[in-house]
Amino acid sequence: DEAFEMAGNSHGTVAVALNMNITYVAAASIGSILQAEAKEQSRSRRTATYDIRVQDNSGQLIAICQALVYRKDDKLPFVDEDL
Repeated sequence: DEAFEMAGNSHGTVAVALNMNITYVAAASIGSILQAEAKEQSRSRRTATYDIRVQDNSGQLIAICQALVYRKDDKLPFVDEDL
């Protein structure tokens, strides 16, 4: 969820989730460290789609997710436009 949030809002404007489809491929072991990576697959003025994969510290695939956001015109409140 956090990887999706970061990717969706990475363009400086507010993005809100429209849909998420998660498939759990394997159970994570107790004590394992999970890493999620979100990749933007497409982006238009109003929507964007993401492919998100979660792996454990041994590289085993734990979950895959396809997600869709609606991109609003509102600027994120913490974006410094001088950067």
